[in-house]
Amino acid sequence: MILVKRMRETLYSSLLFQDISFFDAETVGGLTSRLGADCQQVSRVIGNDLNLISRNLLQGTGALIYLLILSWPLGLCTLLICCAMSLIMVKYGGYQKKTAKLTQEFTASANEVAQETISLIRTVRVYGTEKQEVERYKNWLEKLADVSLRQSAAYGFWNLSFNALYHSTQVVAVLVGGMSILSGRLTAEKLTKFVLYSEWLIYSTWWVGDNLSSLMQSVGASEKVFQLMDLSPSDQFTSRGVKLENLRGDIEFVDISLHYPARPKVPVLNHVSLKVHPNEVVALVGLSGSGKSSLVSLLLRLYEPTDGQILIDGFPLNELDVKWFRERIGYVGQEPRLLRTDIASNIRYGCPRNVTQEDVEWAAKQAYAHDFISALPNGYGTLVDDDLLSGGQKQRIAIARALLREPSILILDEATSALDAESEHNVRGVLRSVGGDLKTKRTVIVIAHRLSTIQAADRIVVMDSGHIVEMGNHAELLRRDGLYARLTRRQADAVA
Repeated sequence: MILVKRMRETLYSSLLFQDISFFDAETVGGLTSRLGADCQQVSRVIGNDLNLISRNLLQGTGALIYLLILSWPLGLCTLLICCAMSLIMVKYGGYQKKTAKLTQEFTASANEVAQETISLIRTVRVYGTEKQEVERYKNWLEKLADVSLRQSAAYGFWNLSFNALYHSTQVVAVLVGGMSILSGRLTAEKLTKFVLYSEWLIYSTWWVGDNLSSLMQSVGASEKVFQLMDLSPSDQFTSRGVKLENLRGDIEFVDISLHYPARPKVPVLNHVSLKVHPNEVVALVGLSGSGKSSLVSLLLRLYEPTDGQILIDGFPLNELDVKWFRERIGYVGQEPRLLRTDIASNIRYGCPRNVTQEDVEWAAKQAYAHDFISALPNGYGTLVDDDLLSGGQKQRIAIARALLREPSILILDEATSALDAESEHNVRGVLRSVGGDLKTKRTVIVIAHRLSTIQAADRIVVMDSGHIVEMGNHAELLRRDGLYARLTRRQADAVA
């Protein structure tokens, strides 16, 4: 159990230190299945199979030596039967390894469907797709059952082979032994000993075969686990980067291009160049899929650019210490995910310094979250639940979490999309982060579609199909009557 615990710790640590592109290719259900069922399968190997194989090999070897001493002709006949049994055992073990690998893959896929369906149960219920999801789950279970039936058939063949060879040994012992007694080469006492020891040898061979097939099954099941454990951590966590004395927040994208590893032939960004000055508020706008969030992902070093580089205060981003850099960034996503713990812990989450309850409340007040948190049954000690908080309340908690870090760079990816008009009006001053009662000034990058948020920016960058097509403040872009002006008119028409 200690070894399995260490295996799970090693596997979990290996997974967490992979690049984001790794998680794009893997599924949550598959990875959790590896951590759970696959690692548990190995415990049976360590605790049971290896022990029984070693013990029965030793007993079988001793029995074989004694049989050869009693009567080497009978001993050789028994040895030939055991060799035939071992050959069948090896074939059976190899088949068990293959089927075990399929079993674990199908189990992981079934777990993935179940996890996805349960986590999205509200969507399933609204669209009435319960039967469809049951069929999807049933499909994987049928594949799993088919493999299990084939495993059972193979086990039946192995069991039949053992019984046939076991009785063959008895027949050989009686026939050859009886002839040896009649000719005077063997006594009845020795024949009795021979029959007993041959049964011991056969059963030892049986147990070795049975446990070896179980061992091969476990090896097949854990093959993926060991592959994942052997993965090298991302270069971001192994390389020692530069730590600047002070991060001013000067950001420059120099001829940046990006193709996601999962879609290598689809260009996401094409030769984008942009400079963001310290303490400047820059808004990124454009149609969906224009590359706004991809630009932010590169700044967060979730992905590496295909071409070009990003400079932070004049230093290449990939040469900076990634942990040090991320400690100085505040990020609020469009759909912030909160941990299932109390609200105060969610606000403190990831803060690189020790903070007091007063600091937590200060950040909540800056995000205009203090009033609704105080009104909850247990205040800041209230456990976060999906049904307890609205989308806007979750976003305000996420904004408070970002502000508590006192970041030099603040990134807001549609951070006001779930806020009501009054809350957005109150938070808008915080998003600018250029004065008022904030402790520090900072560079702010905002991805937003709401007109009010866009108007508050010092500079607006308009993107389309992975390119920057316009740049300027709100008034300048309206006068140009380009893409930004069209988007603004559409939004105004929608509001009207």
